[in-house]
Amino acid sequence: MARVTQEHLDARRRQILDGAALCFARNGFHATSMQDVLKEVDLSAGAVYRYFSGKDELINAIVTEVLGEIREGFEAAARQSPPPPPDELVARVMGAVIEGKRAVVDNGEFVFPRLIIQVWAETLRNKELSAVVHDGYSSVRAAWVKVVQGYQDAGMMRPDVPAESVARTMIATAQGFAAQMAIFGTAPVEVLQEGLRGLMSMGSPDART
Repeated sequence: MARVTQEHLDARRRQILDGAALCFARNGFHATSMQDVLKEVDLSAGAVYRYFSGKDELINAIVTEVLGEIREGFEAAARQSPPPPPDELVARVMGAVIEGKRAVVDNGEFVFPRLIIQVWAETLRNKELSAVVHDGYSSVRAAWVKVVQGYQDAGMMRPDVPAESVARTMIATAQGFAAQMAIFGTAPVEVLQEGLRGLMSMGSPDART
């Protein structure tokens, strides 16, 4: 019997996750059955259940992976001195998650914004998913706090504003942009980058004169 390589196992797991994300984004968690996922990925039940026990585990895996990618992007930036400015950094990380090489597309639209909205709603009733999201959000916020502290240490940002407050606000900006994409239609991340750049350019009226 031919030996199954780790590369093959990883590719199969990726196939299942991407297919499940597409199904969930298209029809929601509750309207999607495991049979829908099996049909989407064109695999047998045995092949899928080898990796995931059911919908809840699939949802948790998708959420954990996306939040992990976001955290890693900000942690990498925090290790730079100074970190890239917010307009570049947020657009880069959001672009990698939403529009990157592993992005899932449905009828020309990226599915992750729609999926994010559904995850937020599901956390209100699913305690296990809520715990996953809270842990992931805490790690992302901690990475962003380090980025803000890097800005302050480099003199790029006023030091009298709590780094935690700035981190929460920047995360809210990214979340809000994802919500707009989900509700009003796909927009390039350059829109977010340009908007942040405009806000960053503001000064007091006295400074402009």
